[in-house]
Amino acid sequence: MSATEQADITESFQDSNAYVVCVVDDDPSVRRSVSRLLESDGFGVLAFGAPSQFLEYLSDHFVEVVVLDLWMDHMTGIELLTQLSAKSPYTRVIFITGHDDAAARANIMQSGAFDFFLKPFDDGQFLAAVRRAFLDLRKKKTA
Repeated sequence: MSATEQADITESFQDSNAYVVCVVDDDPSVRRSVSRLLESDGFGVLAFGAPSQFLEYLSDHFVEVVVLDLWMDHMTGIELLTQLSAKSPYTRVIFITGHDDAAARANIMQSGAFDFFLKPFDDGQFLAAVRRAFLDLRKKKTA
């Protein structure tokens, strides 16, 4: 992506009320740091400490972009992706994990995830992926 395209994308995200990212991670410190990173770039954030909390929210709300931890207690990110895809097939999903697992990564991407990041990840690349996820979804909505 060229610097001009990146600047155009950044300018389009100035209204954070229009761009809310859900973050689902059972580790409070990761949840806080990812939320702060997203907020520092102008995104609104709804953070959930358990997949069940997120699924409850999803039952009454449309979610455009969600950041999921791959390995959580009670339900893996892959299991959550399966349920999410059935309930909200247009939601863009970005996975984060601290444990690189090539088989899980391949499975996740084949299952429709938008992107995958190994922690610690590059903040700029992660934020660019979140922006692209919103743009991809909104392009499909208007097509």
